[in-house]
This record gives sequence, structure tokens and C-alpha cells, in this order.
Amino acid sequence: MRRPKPQPIRNKLDLTDRTQVRLVKKRLGLSDAELIAIVGGIGNSIPAISKEAALQRANALSKPADVEPIAATAPIS
Repeated sequence: MRRPKPQPIRNKLDLTDRTQVRLVKKRLGLSDAELIAIVGGIGNSIPAISKEAALQRANALSKPADVEPIAATAPIS
């Protein structure tokens, strides 16, 4: 008896599939902890994970560094 092979859902991340998790982490540049935190917060939809990773990256880049501002001095004539 032939049974069709179950097709994986293409837009969902299966956290039990090590290969799929490794590829998503590599593609998005995430660590294990970051990926688990994102999946725990928004779910296992790959487009949503990608969007959240991009937002986190943008927020990290937009935060100013702890650098003292340089005082602009004009020459006194």
C-alpha cells in the first residue's frame, strides 16, 4: 500500500528539525537564544521571524553609542 509522503508546511519553522533551524539561523544571522526568543514571542512563521530579526537589527543600529558629544568651538576673532 502506497501512502503519500507528508509534505512539510513551507512557511513554518519546525524547531525539532535541526537542519531547518540551522539554515534559518544562518540566513538571518541569529543565535540559538535569539531564535528561541523570537519564536516564543511571535510564533513559528518564517516570514514573521525574518521581519522580527530585521526589526531587532535596525533597532540595534539606530541606538546611539555611549559617546560624549564633541563641543563645537568657533574661533574667537
